[in-house]
Amino acid sequence: MQLEFSQKAKLPTRFGDFVIQAVRQMIDTQIYDHLVIFTKNMGEIPLVRVHSECLTGDVFGSLKCDCGGELAMAMERIAANKSGGMLIYLRQEGRGIGLFNKVNAYALQDEGMDTVQANEALGFPKDARDYEIIGEIFKYFNIREIELLTNNPRKITALEKYAKVLRTQIIVQSNCHNERYLEIKKQKLGHLL
Repeated sequence: MQLEFSQKAKLPTRFGDFVIQAVRQMIDTQIYDHLVIFTKNMGEIPLVRVHSECLTGDVFGSLKCDCGGELAMAMERIAANKSGGMLIYLRQEGRGIGLFNKVNAYALQDEGMDTVQANEALGFPKDARDYEIIGEIFKYFNIREIELLTNNPRKITALEKYAKVLRTQIIVQSNCHNERYLEIKKQKLGHLL
């Protein structure tokens, strides 16, 4: 894996003031630009959210998932945390299947499949995300221990290779559009909801 870190820049947000830095990941001929958004001062155990891109939820406010709500809650909690923190925004749309395939999975969900069935019907695993880049980001920022905002036990296990992980749940209010989705995340993906 080949990485390049951009310059750092100020990022004032509605949640508070942050610093932003891009991380370019080159795998074979593919280039992925991820983001690291962090507080100016970080303590020994920063509050960290590793968030996979969800264009429909994060940008357009889709109610079919909990992603946009988790992103906003994480930014708010990191900004307010006394030890500071970091949000790592990974470009792994649709649990790693990409935006085009995610929309096709949405269409299958409209026909009655759940989120896991839809991914598998398209020939993908239920979760194709990879967290190897996190180890390099933690090295770059000299992070050895984190308080991780997550409900995903797979993410906890993956990140424990790179730092000591203390988990803090991140629960957003469900709605009539995402109740089944959240139940499937709990039943089939083991999320701690």
